[in-house]
Amino acid sequence: MTDATERHLPNPGNRDPQELEDLKRIWAMPKGFRLLTAVNNTVIGLLYIGVAFLFFLMAGVLALVMRTQLAMPENDFIGQDLYNQIFTVHGTTMMFLFAVPAVEALGVMLLPQMLAARDLPFPRLSAFAIWAYVVGGLVFFSTVFYDLAPKGGWFMYAPLTLKEYSPGDNADFWLLGIGFIEISAIAGAIEIVVGALRTRPPGMSLARMPIFAWAMLIFAAMIMFAFPAVILGTMLLEIERSFGWPFFTADQGGDPLLWQHLFWFFGHPEVYIIFLPAAGLVSMIVPTMAQRPLVGYNLIVIALIATGFFSFGLWVHHMFTTGIPSLSLAFFSAASMAVAIPSGIQMFSWIATIASSKGRLRITTPSLFVLGFLFIFTIGGMTGIMVALVPVDFQVHDTYFVVAHFHYVLVGGMVFPLFATFYYWTPMVAKRPLSERLGRWVFWLMFIGFNVAFFPMHLTGLRGMPRRVWTYPADVGWDWLNLISTAGAYIFAAGVAIFVLDLVRNFRAGEGGPDNPWGAGTLEWLPNDVYSARSVPLVTSREPLWDNPDLPREVQEGRHFLPNAPTGGRETIVTSAIDAEPQYIIQMPGPGWSPFIAAVFTAAFFLLLTIKAVTIAVVCAVVAIGAMLVWTWGLDPGPAKGKVDIGAGLRLPTYMSGPSSHSWWAMIVLVLVATSLYVAYVFAYLYLWIVSPEVWAPAGSPALPSLAWPLGGAALIVAGTASMWLAGRLLPEPGGRSLAMPLFNAIGALCLAGAVALEIWGHVQSGLRPDETSYGAMVYMQSVVNGQIAFALLIMIGFSVARSFAGLLDRERRVSFDNGAVLYYYAAGQAFFGLLLIHGFPRMVG
Repeated sequence: MTDATERHLPNPGNRDPQELEDLKRIWAMPKGFRLLTAVNNTVIGLLYIGVAFLFFLMAGVLALVMRTQLAMPENDFIGQDLYNQIFTVHGTTMMFLFAVPAVEALGVMLLPQMLAARDLPFPRLSAFAIWAYVVGGLVFFSTVFYDLAPKGGWFMYAPLTLKEYSPGDNADFWLLGIGFIEISAIAGAIEIVVGALRTRPPGMSLARMPIFAWAMLIFAAMIMFAFPAVILGTMLLEIERSFGWPFFTADQGGDPLLWQHLFWFFGHPEVYIIFLPAAGLVSMIVPTMAQRPLVGYNLIVIALIATGFFSFGLWVHHMFTTGIPSLSLAFFSAASMAVAIPSGIQMFSWIATIASSKGRLRITTPSLFVLGFLFIFTIGGMTGIMVALVPVDFQVHDTYFVVAHFHYVLVGGMVFPLFATFYYWTPMVAKRPLSERLGRWVFWLMFIGFNVAFFPMHLTGLRGMPRRVWTYPADVGWDWLNLISTAGAYIFAAGVAIFVLDLVRNFRAGEGGPDNPWGAGTLEWLPNDVYSARSVPLVTSREPLWDNPDLPREVQEGRHFLPNAPTGGRETIVTSAIDAEPQYIIQMPGPGWSPFIAAVFTAAFFLLLTIKAVTIAVVCAVVAIGAMLVWTWGLDPGPAKGKVDIGAGLRLPTYMSGPSSHSWWAMIVLVLVATSLYVAYVFAYLYLWIVSPEVWAPAGSPALPSLAWPLGGAALIVAGTASMWLAGRLLPEPGGRSLAMPLFNAIGALCLAGAVALEIWGHVQSGLRPDETSYGAMVYMQSVVNGQIAFALLIMIGFSVARSFAGLLDRERRVSFDNGAVLYYYAAGQAFFGLLLIHGFPRMVG
């Protein structure tokens, strides 16, 4: 923190009571059915967590059905077909609809409170993400009730999931539904990245940021780089199922292992995507229960970053038995063991913090769940080291040993910290805490039940029981172990049932709970209301409530920053990314129907595509896009408010464009996501060239169009880029209008779209067809990937043109243009590289 910020000390004296009334009125939540329009992070976060927990309960019921089927040998409780559907929906729900959304929801709810921000910077984006997830997730889960659920496992391996082996629409519900939900998760990640970097309170430098904020920042970054791979994979598989493009069909040059590479490049980092936020929560709870600062803060931050980095080198850990080269086995085995080091650093930090309390650790329900997490996750880590050893993995691969391992990691590493979170943070959002007496029953039933259910599976797996079987013979020695596991599952379920009873009895959302009942040192325990904290505090340490016991009173009296609503609407402070210096005020939108409508109709678009109702799906897409344009129209208020007083003698501007703008940062995050998707495509292209050189187009073959086509496309890309640059130079002065600017803007969009169209037409003229070989499929897929961005840019540039004609776009009020330009320049670079890849690479290697 610089001297400039330190000079702005808390205001002396009391504030005008009218300021508090204004805050309550401005931030008031909608009532009745209009609650669907709410965008407050507390409402959205609670709804998000509630729906994620509902999916946990429903997937848990499916798990009990499976365990009942496996309790006895040769059981006929359910048939094989239904078992496969239940197995697939259980795994998919736990991984895609519960685990990632639950921790993302905690970020939406807790991050603004920990940062003492009024809200996250894009509240309507959060609302869109949650409603899209709710609608899409519930429809997907419901497929198990009418025989439309997918049957290929939560991993959907090809070729089992190709059309000839999985006819009908069952697999399509997974591909389109989960692909869409992943996009929703990316929207939440954008919100979290910008929120953690740009809406911290003054003085909260990165070195003072709560560990949970660090964990969520790395979590969101991992989503940005991991999820695009599975999104591309679902696109390829759905296109092959629908149109016959042979990405995974071996006799046409495809390779089923391509799906595994794309899926596990997402799937193994997802384990740490789930674990890191949970570890961040533990790092917040342990110091409070020990009443000691966290030991090794800097080391834990390094460990979080290292875990995220190492996790991307582990995906082949799941593919040791697929025949990959020995050198690859050695590399990925070493990487799989190396990731245990940063996890161990965190473990020892928590143990050291507990030890520093000198026996005064408070044994509460959150403490019990944290201690249970330490025990269970440690066992999961040890078995993880075992399966990282190639000879061991060869023996236990696809057995129940692996089932036991990943449940110890996922349930121990995420579910137990989540329940600790429920008991620890409930007083922040509810009128009374959950029952401590019932909480102890919940813990012991879950802890004992989990270990009884899953520890025997190690032995079952070592005895050779394969995964994913719906029944087994009676004479192989698996029966009594399976019966014990089933009994443990029901004990675990009893603990969850008591927790639900506790929620029904005690949880009442709203204000009025005890202030800081645990004696914590972080900002989420400041007195709060619908507007979050009364004023945004000046932060000078990592545990501000411990270091300044008067801070809650000062904040409540409005003696810090932004104690009022200087623009007359919703605002929060934007600070610099490193040192948290105050920079400007975001003018934030309030409740509205457009995010809800956009989410519902976007979900409907994807779900209707599943059943091939294309015409109605297109109508839904048009409605969704229209709703998005309505909600974004008012998000660029311009600089008319000038500078405003935010208290403590500090005046800040109310508008910013270019690299200082929070929306520019969000666009950069989106560009990184698009880059990750395209890198996954390049990997798939080169991978199929390596494994199927006999079908790859050699230089001079009819499959390669003449160079006139790519040169024409390159000329259009250059012309479009120049037009966008000119459009930016021709923005009118404030209050003026320009016909040249929208003209060049439109030319730029049309040039990019024309380049994509020219590329497609060139391959059509050469006789290349996408349904004949994997080469043709990958060549046309390049245009699909570029075409998606071109379509988005046509909408964004059309939006800018409309704002220009409305007099809402000029050299100062230019955020919508700047954001479109960032995406355009990236799209132009990607399209140009694509021409080199598609037309230059085959000629170079041929």
